[in-house]
Order: sequence, then structure tokens, then C-alpha cells
Amino acid sequence: MNSDFRLGGDLLINRIGFGAMRLPTNTFHGPARDPETGRAVLRRAVELGVDHIDTAAFYASGDGTVRANALIREALHPYPAGLVIATKVGPVRTPDGGLAAGTDPAVLRPLVEENLETLGVDRLDLVYLRIGGAEPAPHGESVAERFEALAAMREEGLIRHLGLSNVTAGHLAEARGIAPVVAVQNHFHAAKRDDTAVLAACEEAGIAYVPFFPLGGGLSDVSGERIAKVAERHGATVPQIALAWLLASSPVTLAIPGTGSLAHLEENTAAGSLTLTGEDLSDLT
Repeated sequence: MNSDFRLGGDLLINRIGFGAMRLPTNTFHGPARDPETGRAVLRRAVELGVDHIDTAAFYASGDGTVRANALIREALHPYPAGLVIATKVGPVRTPDGGLAAGTDPAVLRPLVEENLETLGVDRLDLVYLRIGGAEPAPHGESVAERFEALAAMREEGLIRHLGLSNVTAGHLAEARGIAPVVAVQNHFHAAKRDDTAVLAACEEAGIAYVPFFPLGGGLSDVSGERIAKVAERHGATVPQIALAWLLASSPVTLAIPGTGSLAHLEENTAAGSLTLTGEDLSDLT
């Protein structure tokens, strides 16, 4: 299994990256975590070879006191050469600390500018247009105006590459008619394999497919008898096999497991060294 992927044709990254959502808090509306632990996790991630960090300006503790982008900048700036930081825009914070799915293209520029400022960069490596809430947006909802707004900022030099999140194959086709799409971030993992149409479209076009919640995100359980059997065979943990299966499912899949724990970080990144056999993949089918 190839351990690297060339994102957008020009950014060579490891296929196991890091998701920053759980750095400020364990649950989206939960209490703040110790920011020093978050900074330690980020530094250790880079030491372990992580060169792809996925974040968002709206990743924050419920009280807003600890924010993922701030932790990334404090821990890693000036950023090491080759580190790719991806972010996403679209959702906006509500007065009660929740998130609302934004559909107004006009809100995207201030959101992009917020990410530039909080990460301390002049250009964002990858910006996903996030559509809808927890579930993919309806098939009939157009992404054209919003994606055109991001494409204009790409032309200005504020963004290097564009991606989509929480979308259908129709959304992907619509966006690709406007500007190149280098990555798609949808909900997919060993226990949720119903996004095959989008994955197939990404594989055909060489577009990175970067599942959010690659270990279930607390919404579903990736464990089971079959995956436990393979884990025992390899002397590995169930989460490690779930990540290895994700990478084996397609040459374009990337994994961005997120954690606020140094121990879990070590466990997750070690999954990149696992190679599943044909017998393993048959058992996991």
C-alpha cells in the first residue's frame, strides 16, 4: 500500500493525517480541554510524520476559550516545510454556540479571512466548502454560487486548492465544472460504507477522498467480530484496523483521525504501517 498521496498534484502528504476537531473539546459543545495538552499533541503529531492537519475556525470549546486554529498556530508556527493545513468554511456559529449551515456566498470571504488570520498564513493550502449539517445536502441544492466565491479567492491567491465536504456526486460534478476539486470530505468508515458513488467518482478523477469521523466519531461503532478477528491476527487494535481498512479501500482515501490524547495519537499514526492481506480484506467485506 502506498503511504503517500499527491494532493492536487503538487502537495505530497502522508495518507494518515490528523483531525483537529477534538483538540479544543471532546464533544462539539463540551467543556474546554487543557490547551497545553492540545499543543503537545500537535507537536508530537508532526514528530511522528504527520504532514496533513485538518481544521476549521469553528472548531472550538463550547465557551469559545480554546480554538483549534489558535492551538495549531501556537504549537507549530512558523510551520515546518511540507506541512499542509486544510480548513473548511460554510457553517457559521449561532449565538448559542451552535452551528448553522450557511448558504450565502457573501459570508465565505470573511470566513476565509478568519482562517488566514487565526492560522497566521497568507494563503490557505486547502479550503473545503462544507455543505449542510450532519447529513449531505439535498441533491437539488446547488453549490455553484458558493463554490464560485471560493474559486474567485483561489484566483486571488488566498487559497491554493479547493475541496468539498458533505456532498453528493452531483455536487461534485457541479463544482468541477467551475474550478478544480482536489479533495472531498464525506462521512465514511468501516461501519458506514454507503458513499460509494462519491468515492468512485473521486477515484476515477484522482481526487482525494478524506472521510470525516474515520473511526465513527462517537456516532457509530466501528468494532465488530470481523474487525476484532483481523486486529487479533495483526496484534493491533480495532481502531488501527479500521484505519488500515480505510486506506486499503481505495488508493485515493486519506485518514484524518482526531484526538486530544497523546496515547491515541500514537495508536492512530501507527496504523499507517499496517498492511492488510487479501484474507484480511475478505474477512472485512
